[in-house]
Amino acid sequence: MKQNGFLKAAGFVLLMMLFAGSAQSQNKVSLLGVDHFGINVPDLQQAVNFFTDVLDFKVVTQIGPVPLDSNWKEANHMNQATGPVTIKMTRAGDGANIELFYYDKNKGSTTQPGGDDIGATHIAFYTADIKASIAYLKSKGVTFLGEPFTMPVGDTEGETWVYFLTPWGSKMELVTYPNGKGYEKHNPGVKLWSPKNVPVKLSAADTLSKGQLQQLATRHLEIWNNTAAAARLAGLASLYTANVLFVDASYVSTGQEGLNTFIGNLQQSHPGFRFSLARIEANHNMVRLFWNYGDKAHPSLVKGVDIITVEQGKIKSLYAFLDTVSK
Repeated sequence: MKQNGFLKAAGFVLLMMLFAGSAQSQNKVSLLGVDHFGINVPDLQQAVNFFTDVLDFKVVTQIGPVPLDSNWKEANHMNQATGPVTIKMTRAGDGANIELFYYDKNKGSTTQPGGDDIGATHIAFYTADIKASIAYLKSKGVTFLGEPFTMPVGDTEGETWVYFLTPWGSKMELVTYPNGKGYEKHNPGVKLWSPKNVPVKLSAADTLSKGQLQQLATRHLEIWNNTAAAARLAGLASLYTANVLFVDASYVSTGQEGLNTFIGNLQQSHPGFRFSLARIEANHNMVRLFWNYGDKAHPSLVKGVDIITVEQGKIKSLYAFLDTVSK
């Protein structure tokens, strides 16, 4: 899958907004999680094009066309004149799969359910950058039902969401909550699924070569030495994920804006200081970057190390440790 399964669309790091419980929490019926959602579509190729070309899914399996007998149709409340079914399973991100159903010579209803109709559904996709996602989808001609709204209070405080339509009129959603939701402040015993809790999956693309390691170190320190806030932010966007986690002894942030603010404040506190590379080493996608920090007269006045996690060539998390300060 392109970008190792993540929705790339202009940084479209889309993940399925689904709850996946553990076997322990679902032991009454031995459920492990949500496997897939099924959607009936009026035009199979149109649906495949939308999910692959616009949302960057990949079609993995196909069944059919399969003729359906009269007993099956009766049990599933289908019109007896409806033709064979073709099913394609699609995949993206770390949530559930989406299964597309197309019935040839379909005699069922072609009217989309209304918002308050029983059985009406929607699928929400998580994105780390909802503004970029909206801009990209609009460039593809996708229709949105209003503007994004951020929940101000309550259990979903901090969540931003907006609905959009597929080409055949099904309602779907973009959602993001980079700093968590309101209910999490109360330390609940059960937490909803979140992309932040999805384990990192290593692949060959996450194992850095010596050349890639050196390039990462060079770009990382160039960004931290850049005193122009706007240019620095553009550099962060090219090297760091949209929801990059940064942790310092006295500062924690999620996202490029918070990291850019920290770097700017650091530069203001130490005018003329610059970072330089001491050494760098890596174990697959984990990096230890040892650095010096100081002015021209004392370039190694401060020494420290950054613990970096790399995912798909970008820095996903950065923990900064201060080792020594020369007197």
